[in-house]
Amino acid sequence: MAHESAPMNGLLSWLPILALAPLLFAQGVYVRRVTPRLPEAPGERSGVSGGGPALKLLILGDSAAAGVGASSQATALAGRLAEELMADFSVSWQLHAESGVTTNDLVGRLAGLAGGRFDVAVVSIGVNDVITGRRTRQWTAALASLLDLLESGFGVRRVLLSALPPMHRFTALPQPLRWCVGLRARRFNDELVRFAGRDGRCAVVSLNYPRDPSFLAPDGFHPGEPAYRHWAAAVTASVRQLPSGQAGEDRPA
Repeated sequence: MAHESAPMNGLLSWLPILALAPLLFAQGVYVRRVTPRLPEAPGERSGVSGGGPALKLLILGDSAAAGVGASSQATALAGRLAEELMADFSVSWQLHAESGVTTNDLVGRLAGLAGGRFDVAVVSIGVNDVITGRRTRQWTAALASLLDLLESGFGVRRVLLSALPPMHRFTALPQPLRWCVGLRARRFNDELVRFAGRDGRCAVVSLNYPRDPSFLAPDGFHPGEPAYRHWAAAVTASVRQLPSGQAGEDRPA
């Protein structure tokens, strides 16, 4: 019977959550009703900046990629990335992001875009998969489809997958909902690391946000501007570590 202990332990770990289900549902309805809906950051969603080797960058994802919580795209992820990378590259970048999308939604949106050629894609996705109850294996299957599309339709050489943020610190979420969502986010991040270990086309960008209230936007859910700066610095470090062929310097015109 020893071989049954692991599944049984996994089941037992979910019993407290099952018992809390009615309360969690009520809290979820409450959060949706009272949490302020911040807009996506205004500003340019494409541009060219810097000098040096060419780098074609595609930024994709959900509300965080769209800059919710920042005053403009210049102080959100895309703008901060362009600012950081222009010291080393001539960066041609595009942002395609939308609040509320899941990974499957993103695949559908991307399939409808006109094709282009990019060296690196930076992806922020997964928070909405967590809160809508998607299972981790469903999520990673959608991620695989996303990578296939980026490679075949956009020529992307390397995909940088941002880790999910520390959702257990989201002050918009009351307890025990915050604890449950944070637990799911940690499990998604663990699976993301395993997924990247199996698929050589991608790597995970760990965020390691400090415990600083300014790293959350006023809604207690999205990144604040210091978080966007921190995030962009982490992505930039990952881009700088890429082999020259993946960063686009030797791509034929």
